[in-house]
Amino acid sequence: MQNLNANESLKVVSIGGGTGLSTLLAGLKSFVGPRPEETWIQSLSAIVTVSDDGGSSGRLREELQMLPPGDIRNCMIALSEDSTLLARLFRYRFRGSGDLGGHSFGNLFLAALTDVTGDFAEAVRLSSEVLASKGHIFPATVSDVRLVAELEDGREVHGETQITAARSKIRRLWLAPNECLPLPAALAAIQTADVITVGPGSLYTSIIPNLLVKGVPEAIGESDATKIFISNLMTQPGETDGFGFREHLASVRNYAPQIHFDYAIVNDQRVTREQARVYAADGAVQVLLEQTSDAEPCDAGIEFVRADLLDEGEKVRHNSDRLARVVVDCAARHRHTRFATAEMTDTLNPNVIAVN
Repeated sequence: MQNLNANESLKVVSIGGGTGLSTLLAGLKSFVGPRPEETWIQSLSAIVTVSDDGGSSGRLREELQMLPPGDIRNCMIALSEDSTLLARLFRYRFRGSGDLGGHSFGNLFLAALTDVTGDFAEAVRLSSEVLASKGHIFPATVSDVRLVAELEDGREVHGETQITAARSKIRRLWLAPNECLPLPAALAAIQTADVITVGPGSLYTSIIPNLLVKGVPEAIGESDATKIFISNLMTQPGETDGFGFREHLASVRNYAPQIHFDYAIVNDQRVTREQARVYAADGAVQVLLEQTSDAEPCDAGIEFVRADLLDEGEKVRHNSDRLARVVVDCAARHRHTRFATAEMTDTLNPNVIAVN
């Protein structure tokens, strides 16, 4: 067991997609690199869903037969220095109604680099280097996968866009083809991680698709990392109506029963009345721990961590910095608890030797 000091480093892997993952990464990047007398991140990796088929990503996917770049582009921007010209360029979206209208520069850059290298994952790596990203980004798979859902009314819907548009509860979700494999580098990152986070993000279109890739949930389950589930702030109209925290976590466990989380991070600050009114008009409500039955753990051994995680502004979003701080604090606490337990075991059993 490694002797842990106050100043200790972590290897962190964050899994998800959409706005939720990029928000988390934007906060975690501030912990990358040594911080005096504080836990810091030595290596930060993101495993990102590639099932998007809408907007600019969907158009490029259909026209160029490439993987959708949108979520990955957002993660690269989140991990870059916000003030750089290149980061601003990657955010830029062309206006107008012509062929370029609606495309983002970052998506087009990734498309061009994929064509030049012949390898989407390599294009992502090189683009991250160009942006001087403070982390590694891996697509969940490089297979051309589509998300398929069986809805509560029995319909079978193909594609993330159509699933979201159906606004119906999902009975079952899978990838086609379902034998898609993850990148070896992504599995290696999971296997060597000290911390693995899952969420936040759209439950059925950003989080679970990563866990449908063969080998990913197994690798997470076998990892010795501290495993953290981050709850969403709001329900998603149609898909997660009536879901509290427990239902979100139970859905993840349904698709990935191999994963046993050590911590669950839940926001405990209520949205404003105006935010609640605006979101309710679209059918969304806030996800709070007290919405669950008796507010009891739905997974043996899980520890709930409540904190004010709301960002300022009209939209309900996680505050990147506060969320990242809670994640790092959970990881540090768990490692110290393990070390204290190991020290006690060493005292009781002199044959156990600490390995540095």
